[in-house]
Amino acid sequence: MSDLKNKKLAIVGLGYVGIPLAVEFIKNGFEVTGFDIDTNKIENLRKGVDITGEVALEDLKAMEKIRFTHNDEDLALAQIYIITVPTPINHSKQPDLSPLLSASKVVGKHLKKEDIVIYESTVYPGCTEEECVPVLEKYSGLLFNEDFFCGYSPERINPGDKKRRVHNIVKVTSGSTPEIAEIVDQLYNEIITVGTHKVSSMKVAEASKIIENTQRDVNISLINEFALIFDRLNIDTVEILEAAGTKWNFLPFRPGLVGGHCIGVDPYYLTHKAESVGYYPEVILSGRRINDDMGVYIANRVIKLMVKNDVMVRKSRILVLGITFKENCPDIRNSRVIDMIREFESFGAHLDVYDPYANNEQVYDEYGLSLAPKIGKGYDAIVLAVGHDAFEEINLGEIKASSKTVIFDIKSFYPKQLVTERL
Repeated sequence: MSDLKNKKLAIVGLGYVGIPLAVEFIKNGFEVTGFDIDTNKIENLRKGVDITGEVALEDLKAMEKIRFTHNDEDLALAQIYIITVPTPINHSKQPDLSPLLSASKVVGKHLKKEDIVIYESTVYPGCTEEECVPVLEKYSGLLFNEDFFCGYSPERINPGDKKRRVHNIVKVTSGSTPEIAEIVDQLYNEIITVGTHKVSSMKVAEASKIIENTQRDVNISLINEFALIFDRLNIDTVEILEAAGTKWNFLPFRPGLVGGHCIGVDPYYLTHKAESVGYYPEVILSGRRINDDMGVYIANRVIKLMVKNDVMVRKSRILVLGITFKENCPDIRNSRVIDMIREFESFGAHLDVYDPYANNEQVYDEYGLSLAPKIGKGYDAIVLAVGHDAFEEINLGEIKASSKTVIFDIKSFYPKQLVTERL
């Protein structure tokens, strides 16, 4: 057993990143305390209930060895703290660092000499040193890089992915000094079977994470723009993409709603930092505008199809299949399906939103929306918003009101001949 395994770890923030990370460390012989301010979440975790669905069934037993707590006094014994809290944006689409700074405050209260604080939350380059370190210093009374140290190793969790998990995704690592960078790298190598990639500074590590998601966001926005153009030209976007995809170097992106806690959020962290140093990032922001507007565009496209079919929109019955931000995953954070739903409601339509993966209470708390307990019949429009595997069993013919019912497939999930149009 390495010396590192004698160090006590604390994972601060037990969501889609923190829970599987804590389990991976406990499986590999570390002593782990899992902390979260959500008391209900802690109670569930103590019962072995993984509300994220990210822990493999064979690993649920390992959760029993983790000390789950909402009492920050239990963090005092730790020597390495890993912070995995959300980094959302506010209504003005500016970074909301309050969860990150609150977690830093909690850790700072218990920080001791020689302790290491590692951040995994996605931030803009320089955020750890500029925003988090001062909070750690203030509440600990210790000096950065003299009394305590920091590391940054961006999370690479892919919610709902049963093949790519913590242990088999390459991990970028960094530290506030070369010596600490080596310790952080060794720490993650204890649990990552495919290796790590150590970089020269925390800023480089922060930047590497944020451009991963920004690149994907911009690529999808280009495909979404294609869809807007081809709709006006009355040709099928997916068929065009499939044809272009026969060339070896054509990238296989698809149009759609871009939400979630990463791709739909992270670019705003980078643009915020870019603007603070006097650069206006035109490509990134234009891509964000296209992606943010897709929900309203899709709703209006469906409405036009209903009008074309002589279907009365006001008081019509519309079924939306899926509310989570991606398929086969319960995560509803920043789901852009809600934009489409709100637009339908503005036309006076009656909505049934069905999603067997989403938690009804969470959906209501987040969006003020109650999920339909089951799929009804007699719908004037059906919109496939999320490609959950469970939706393959739906017989569309049995639930539509008539031959005039509009069936719109955002994800190209169903065979083309079964739908009215696809994005």
